[in-house]
Amino acid sequence: MVNLTYDGSWYGFLSAVFEVYEKKFSLVSILKEAFYLPEAFAGRYEVATNKLKAERVWNGLLKHLPVSSCKNIYCCYLSEIPGIENTLLKFIQLAFSTKEAEKAFANPAVLKVSQVAKMVHRERHRMEAFVRFKLTKDNIYFAEIEPDFNVLPLVTEHFRKRYADQKWLIYDLRRKYGIYYNLESVEEITFASTEDWNTKGESSVFEESEELYQSLWKDYFQHVNIQERKNTKLHLRHVPKRYWKYLVEKGV
Repeated sequence: MVNLTYDGSWYGFLSAVFEVYEKKFSLVSILKEAFYLPEAFAGRYEVATNKLKAERVWNGLLKHLPVSSCKNIYCCYLSEIPGIENTLLKFIQLAFSTKEAEKAFANPAVLKVSQVAKMVHRERHRMEAFVRFKLTKDNIYFAEIEPDFNVLPLVTEHFRKRYADQKWLIYDLRRKYGIYYNLESVEEITFASTEDWNTKGESSVFEESEELYQSLWKDYFQHVNIQERKNTKLHLRHVPKRYWKYLVEKGV
């Protein structure tokens, strides 16, 4: 048994898949370096991220699978579910050895990839719907999120097109990185520490009018709400409580 450890990046994972084929590993497990623990009866192989090798794997997948299935592989990687790399490896190996592997739902790996991809897509749609921006004094629209999965790479294009005429920053508090649009391009950013910013009612950060706009937004939702048609169960299904703290209209 050999543990292939990689740096946690997308290219790093694809590089690990390349190494499985190049080194002809049979019994292998792929995992992030941060999660590696020495085992008595298993060796370790440290994978060096190589963009060219990663692209060879990805181009090979595009030849053997529909684009939608390749996107599902990427979504599963973004899920960050422990052990998902090994599920993806089995799916990829099946894709390279069998035609129409994406339809073999009797295979546990194929079924798992389909299920996880749907979960990630659902989270992506929720982030696109539930993000609430606040205007800072630097004229940047800022939003905090804490999604279950690492969906920032999936929502970037949506917000770039929708808010193309204004600067914005969406920051993932759980993963401690964000995406910033400067009117020309989107770039990934991180803060040196959480002390660099404070979004909880910090008057020195946000525009003075921001509090007024939030109040107007809350009033609007209160007035359009029809108590007689209130369906709490349905509402919770579409807007789970874990998202409420970032929704201005909820006032949490």
